Amino acid sequence: MKVTFITREGEKRAVEAAAGDSLLEVGQRAGMPLEGTCEGQMACSTCHVIIAREWFGRLGDASEEEEDMLDLAADVEATSRLSCQILLSEELDGLEVRIPEGSHNAQGF
Repeated sequence: MKVTFITREGEKRAVEAAAGDSLLEVGQRAGMPLEGTCEGQMACSTCHVIIAREWFGRLGDASEEEEDMLDLAADVEATSRLSCQILLSEELDGLEVRIPEGSHNAQGF
């Protein structure tokens, strides 16, 4: 299956993914600036992404804990989610995700 990331610069990058992968893992493998500091424990918002409107309704609802973490994220939009909370399925083949302007991976510093 494929996931398309739109970089901060507006470049589209289609990458291969497998059902069961987390969107965070797929993005990190593709070199997206998704830090994921808490390693998917929902204790940070460094894996914040913006889901394309046409795909947003296909995702399950965000938990209250995820919504709380999104309150701390920069550049939040109506279709914002934490990529660590999205497990890919065949129904999400073709998913389009945008990296927010303020997204930076500081782990390499």
